[in-house]
Amino acid sequence: MKRAFIAIIGLLITANAYAQNEVDALRYSRLNPTGTARSTAMGGAFGALGADFTTLSNNPAGIGLYKSSEVTITPSLFLGRSESTYFGEVNEDERYNVNIGNIGIVLVSDLTLRNPQSQFKNVQFGFGMNRLANFNNRVVIDGFNETSSYLTPYVNESQGLSLDDLDNFGSGMAYDTELMYTNAQGDYLIDMPNGGVSQRKSIDTRGSINEMVFSIGTNYREQVYLGATLGIPSIRYRETSIYTETDSEQRNDYFKSFTRTDELETTGTGVNLKAGVIVRATDWFRIGGAIESPTFYTMSDSYSTSFRSHFDTVSSLSTAADGFYEYELNTPFKAMAGVGFIIGKQGLVSLDYQYLDYGGARLRATDYDFEFENDAIRDGYLAAHNLRLGAEWRVGALSLRGGYGLSANPYKYGTNSMMNTLSAGLGIRGQKFFADFAWSMNGMDDEYYLYTAPSTADPAVANTVINNTMLLMTIGFRY
Repeated sequence: MKRAFIAIIGLLITANAYAQNEVDALRYSRLNPTGTARSTAMGGAFGALGADFTTLSNNPAGIGLYKSSEVTITPSLFLGRSESTYFGEVNEDERYNVNIGNIGIVLVSDLTLRNPQSQFKNVQFGFGMNRLANFNNRVVIDGFNETSSYLTPYVNESQGLSLDDLDNFGSGMAYDTELMYTNAQGDYLIDMPNGGVSQRKSIDTRGSINEMVFSIGTNYREQVYLGATLGIPSIRYRETSIYTETDSEQRNDYFKSFTRTDELETTGTGVNLKAGVIVRATDWFRIGGAIESPTFYTMSDSYSTSFRSHFDTVSSLSTAADGFYEYELNTPFKAMAGVGFIIGKQGLVSLDYQYLDYGGARLRATDYDFEFENDAIRDGYLAAHNLRLGAEWRVGALSLRGGYGLSANPYKYGTNSMMNTLSAGLGIRGQKFFADFAWSMNGMDDEYYLYTAPSTADPAVANTVINNTMLLMTIGFRY
């Protein structure tokens, strides 16, 4: 079964470099929210605490704990580092990004001013933005492959096809640049099917998911806090990948090298609903829970591909027509539960649990049923059980914070791509003004498939390590 899933991945990668598939579904479902510096420093564990703007995208009941109106903004510095290992060769790279992790306003109305006997003490309205994912990174993969070529799958998939049936974004371009050719019997051939080539690929990604939130909450008898959020996330993702294959040892008299360049830009807008509750069981213990509907995205991909080949006497260039496709993506349903322990007026500890099934994502379109891709999602991804832990200790006006997060492995087969997050920070709070600072670092291992070569059953896979570091500062005003 594991090999079958790898084969599915390889077919999707080689058939069309930017066909919509299970890779996209996971990218836009596995989030790592930023939000405020206080929330980030405490590992995002605010599901039972509230009174932080990030909770509007997590457990909207958190808005019910606000007692005064508030405005916040969180500038953030992001550093993405990557390391890849491919056939024993190790490469490193990095990318910086400056962004806004959060901006928002919460308005609080005191219901007891009109009716001192009211059981509902406050009503709150919130509006703003939280960043849910950051896609800025750069990965370089480089190594010498003795078993196959990037073109090997093209030969296997093209046998028996006419020239008109070749893939316009793959094997057809290889044929146009003379990288693939036919013999007298009509069989498709390439110069170095068994490898012996240097292979290098750089993957440069940019973009983010930002969620606009419209929230309402209330406070019942200072014991039960309720909230709901209408979330409108927007996706902006851009990827440039450059793959080069070279006969670096001059084993072939004719072939020298080729380069494939792919450009992808994805935009999407979605909608979801969240509802939550926090219960103050005692003065020192709180319980929280929330559910979030699937996010229903309307997506569009713009993409282009070019091949450039170099031989001993000639060079050739083939550029495919730009592609454009509109489709829909539904991300999984989510549920969370949390507990919070209040330690007098000095500190607190909070633990959150989140459930989502990555295999529940679905791709849809009016002109294509995505049966093959949705089967790959269903068969290849797991239900995840994620944990977040945070603590805060106050010394006068100064608060010291720390946190840990565990994002479970989403894959049924292959690498264990578990993400661990460590965080720390501090805050200074006055009656009308506060400033929070946070540092966060997360890391995960993964596998990147350049292609799968069916004739050798040998996937060209690189082991990658991604480490992301963030520095945040939240400035807030109460009134």
